[in-house]
Amino acid sequence: SCLGTEATLIECSFKPWGHHACNHVEDASVVCSGIGSVPKLRLVGGLGKCAGRVEVFHNNNWGTVCDDSWDLSDAAVVCRQLGCGVALSAPSSAQFGWGTGPIWLDDVSCTGKETNFFQCPAKMWGSHNCHHGEDAGVVCSAGNSSSVNLQLVDGPHRCAGRVEVLHAGQWGTVCDDGWDLKDAAVVCRQLGCGRAEGAPTRARFGQGTGRIWLDDVACAGSEDALAQCRAHPWGQNNCNHREDASVVCLGMSTVAEVRLVQGPNRCGGRVEVLHAGQWGTVCDDNWSLNNAAVVCRQLGCGAAVAAPGRAHFGQGTNRIWMDDVNCTGSEDNIAQCQAPPWGQNNCHHAEDASVVCLDGNVTEEVQVRLVNGPNRCAGRVEVLHQQQWGTVCDDSWDLKDAKVICQQLGCGTAVSVPHQAHFGPGSDPIWLDDVECTGTETTFSQCGLRSWGLHNCNHEEDAGVVCSGGA
Repeated sequence: SCLGTEATLIECSFKPWGHHACNHVEDASVVCSGIGSVPKLRLVGGLGKCAGRVEVFHNNNWGTVCDDSWDLSDAAVVCRQLGCGVALSAPSSAQFGWGTGPIWLDDVSCTGKETNFFQCPAKMWGSHNCHHGEDAGVVCSAGNSSSVNLQLVDGPHRCAGRVEVLHAGQWGTVCDDGWDLKDAAVVCRQLGCGRAEGAPTRARFGQGTGRIWLDDVACAGSEDALAQCRAHPWGQNNCNHREDASVVCLGMSTVAEVRLVQGPNRCGGRVEVLHAGQWGTVCDDNWSLNNAAVVCRQLGCGAAVAAPGRAHFGQGTNRIWMDDVNCTGSEDNIAQCQAPPWGQNNCHHAEDASVVCLDGNVTEEVQVRLVNGPNRCAGRVEVLHQQQWGTVCDDSWDLKDAKVICQQLGCGTAVSVPHQAHFGPGSDPIWLDDVECTGTETTFSQCGLRSWGLHNCNHEEDAGVVCSGGA
């Protein structure tokens, strides 16, 4: 059973030699496209065809390349010839394991402009002063982290937990054989989680399920992604889930600055987090009150009242930094919650998450009034924003919205919600549209107020309210 990436048939899994239930009527065959298609260059020992030990085919044998004078110019030509993008690094000292065949090339000296590796100057075939501990390697951009999704699960936050990698559309674990701090350092770096504090083994954060994708991972510690490290081919291991590897990172990424924007005050609005010097949004997939509670606590805004999704406070414009956030509700910072790596998402800004906290600053509370009615408890709804009174559009306006207005004004309960400028059209800005209160809020600020000044209305749609009090 081959995965298709093995260099030789002996690397595939199979029954013990001589064990079968076959006869010669079942002899297998192979038809190749021709001798002209036999590759002359390959990368082996990595997690894909674009990272690994450099091997060349000569005199009917695969052999390695010595790392004397090996640099990024040489690696660039290898990556170009293999269709693997640009060269990220040119590891030496057999980082992807010792080869076993001849050492075919030494003192390779490419300019980096060549289109074929065999155009580069080098010693005569087989002439060298090396051993396989000096086998050269290459890591290309097409073999970088884009080909391996990575997460830490079942830990206290997103930067600690059991290591899981995504391959062939399925998440799986990593065996702890040879697992150490150098491997953990690469995981922490790839996840943006600072430095590695620990590399626990023996399923410290619980046993995973499904495939064990990687075994005998051997990172140098300087790689930017786990995909650049040496390891057995995907799925080849001699482990069980009691040997699942884990990582604990300790870095600034367990603390992220957060803010709420486009809302009525600093304690309500679209969630934005600061990462890599740039503010970005959070996707609403699995967004919940537990997540909102952490945001409110972090901002000193009291308890969470609501966790609106679907860009309730307008769409952001920068990066979507977080997705599938899963807080327990007890964390002190949103970066401590379980989530995929920064920037990894399947969302668009129409799914931006929001939060409304209970304890908005009183001085920032939205002031409301009812005008042009028979008394102060009935009339056209107007709100104060940026020192200017404006109206509210009647799109989606209902008794739940009116109930909150009446409560805030001390006017009893809502009796009706006249539409179509029943109390006359206003003349100031239309500040709000598509207001969606649940009816349980104590003040209008706690409702899902979309971006101020954004609407598709005119003053013939100004909303009104009639409360039971004020007669």
